[in-house]
Amino acid sequence: MPNQKKTKIVATLGPATSKKETLQRMMEAGVDVFRINFSHADYDDVKARVKMIRELSDEIGVYTAILADLQGPKLRVGVMSGEVIVSPGDEIAFKTGKPFEGTAEAVFMNYQEFPRDVNPGERILLDDGKLIFEVIETNRTDTVRAKVIQGGPLKSKKGVNLPNTNISLPALTKKDIKDAEFAISLEVDWIALSFVRHSQDLIDLQQIIEEHSEHKIPIVAKIEKPEAVKNIDKIVAYCDGLMVARGDLGVEVPAQEVPLIQKKLVLRAKKARIPVIIATQMMETMITSLTPTRAEVNDVANSVMDGADAVMLSGETSVGNYPVQVIEKMTSILKSVEGSDLIKVPQEAPQIRTKRYITKSVCYHAATMANEIKAKAISTLTNSGYTAFQISAWRPSAHILVFTSNRKILTQLNLLWGVKAFYYDRFVSTDETIEDVNKIACKKGFLEAGDMMISLAAMPIKDKGMVNTLRVTEIETCNF
Repeated sequence: MPNQKKTKIVATLGPATSKKETLQRMMEAGVDVFRINFSHADYDDVKARVKMIRELSDEIGVYTAILADLQGPKLRVGVMSGEVIVSPGDEIAFKTGKPFEGTAEAVFMNYQEFPRDVNPGERILLDDGKLIFEVIETNRTDTVRAKVIQGGPLKSKKGVNLPNTNISLPALTKKDIKDAEFAISLEVDWIALSFVRHSQDLIDLQQIIEEHSEHKIPIVAKIEKPEAVKNIDKIVAYCDGLMVARGDLGVEVPAQEVPLIQKKLVLRAKKARIPVIIATQMMETMITSLTPTRAEVNDVANSVMDGADAVMLSGETSVGNYPVQVIEKMTSILKSVEGSDLIKVPQEAPQIRTKRYITKSVCYHAATMANEIKAKAISTLTNSGYTAFQISAWRPSAHILVFTSNRKILTQLNLLWGVKAFYYDRFVSTDETIEDVNKIACKKGFLEAGDMMISLAAMPIKDKGMVNTLRVTEIETCNF
């Protein structure tokens, strides 16, 4: 058990994961979080799948998390009449209003504000950037004329990206609000918001969560637009996690800039002590092949070396032929690199004296001390999960064992690097609690006689206040 991986795996649900047996094998192979992609979600199907995952978690004794991923404003062209090819130098009109069948001369655009938002000289990218157009003029009501820069087949309902345009669409569409309310009713553990550009996008989603849930549901901000990269400090202040969504990001900014943006975003998340997920095309070859390419193996390994909390699979598990094998392969890559000395994490001690400064400081010293004395595990009692986020971000080599009586956060914490959560509801004296925790860690195989354990607690324990105590214990015996 204890030689499990510390980097978490997020797997997307889809037709390939409809059987309970498949889900169980994926969980046993290393899935920590299942993602519901609301771009392609049927509510009844989602409900059934969530029920299966919750049942399996109870049966196997794990706390698999569920991440609801909202679609966000998807801009698309309409249906094309037959095969349409556009060539460089051609001119084409993008029209809003009533849908119609597109031709090489005119194509329908589903985004009504498009003529008002774009300006001459701005780029229009279609089909993940395969086609590139430049705006010549707009009548500001219903028509935009554009010149073809990079041509090819113009296909029905393909996605549109506007990298230079300041879009007036909110990140939360009507569909997203409905999907968010449905996800909240299922008590999902995390909600991801697509195409975040400003902190207000996150504030709007927080309000919906507060209106419909008694519990806090943490939000992952998906970074896929240049504006988001620019506003990252403000975004980080209002979210609980980041996702580097390299698909749309690689279309919106030149692809060669994405690797450095990925590194910057991971560092920014670490400094904010929030988890970061790396997503898109990680093991894409394994949709149809049992073997990933060397480049894909490198990509997964490098994401871990950058300091990612989690790596995400999309088509590989939602529609792929080998949903279980891809998890097994990914797990083996993660295990082989995550213990490396080459991985460097920002290790400056906390300095900003907020009201949680003491807790932050205790967590920081627990992580650094664990490395110094080669402690096998750090345990923490928590009611909010705050200390788990803090310790995880410092990336200690010790196991991070989190004990809580708050069932709601047991599954949430499964996204965090290195964190293993346990249900514990005996809040007695400090001595007794620490003895209990050590017993559980021994029984689960995380500790052996002679190992060092660092225990964090809030004294007095029954008050469930902020962590203010660090205690080091040498385990004398594991024969409880």
